[in-house]
Amino acid sequence: MSAAPRLYCIPATSAPVVAVFRRGPSDWSHVGRWWIDTGEYEAGAWLHGRLFPRRSDVSPDGRYLCYFAHAPGAHAPGTAKPHANWPHGDAYIAISRLPWLKALHAFATDGTWTRGYHFAAPDDDPAHAIALPMPYALQPTPPIQFATERQHGWGEAPDCPPRDPQDVWDQHRNAILIKRQPGGERELRVESLGWPGGEFGRAQAVDGLRVRYHLIEREQTTLLHDLQWADWTRDGALLLATRDGHLQRRRLDPQPQIEYDIDLSALTPAPQPAPEWAAHW
Repeated sequence: MSAAPRLYCIPATSAPVVAVFRRGPSDWSHVGRWWIDTGEYEAGAWLHGRLFPRRSDVSPDGRYLCYFAHAPGAHAPGTAKPHANWPHGDAYIAISRLPWLKALHAFATDGTWTRGYHFAAPDDDPAHAIALPMPYALQPTPPIQFATERQHGWGEAPDCPPRDPQDVWDQHRNAILIKRQPGGERELRVESLGWPGGEFGRAQAVDGLRVRYHLIEREQTTLLHDLQWADWTRDGALLLATRDGHLQRRRLDPQPQIEYDIDLSALTPAPQPAPEWAAHW
């Protein structure tokens, strides 16, 4: 029996869109676009290599993907590298049209130590910004646990262990973050497990990070043992990826219910060239 896929999601901040990263089989990565209002899943690129979801980002409008990839020798149709003379090496940052990986802009990195990049306003820290032909610029992502979550409204819990000032890569604590339900009283809680950033090869670790989620409601804390990713919608519903490879939207009021379920568990690699529209800004 094959292992369940690893799933990680990044919501767009200004559109009902979520970028979905799926890993599995072990040497394949897949990207999709999840339309959260309708429950539609738009399958996109397959890469015979590794994507690093926690070091990637989706633009606020949900149109563009900034991704960090390590793909030695990946030159086949449908992969991120457009030709065999790709000048940016095997580890690189690229911008593409979600849910595809055709690089509209790319640059090499110093191997897999990079923490990746994220979209930001052009006037946000202009000394480090990389200008793009769009309303957003790129900024380097700092080395801190749950960097993407922090950019989406999560903050450290009161009982989160403090970071050691000498801990350059933020690997020597198990960070705890919380996010309050929009328009509600509940809180989501996520914490890192084991050796943060060093859990590569462990079951459902994403970029070497294993996590555990809890729901806090009326001073009661419930372990969400079936989840590998979760966040709130703007209207207070739960978006989540289950450990067996499903995407769901769950409504908690007035009674808990699953609004829809998208099964990604059985997907198999099916690389194909990106559509023509994905070749243009």
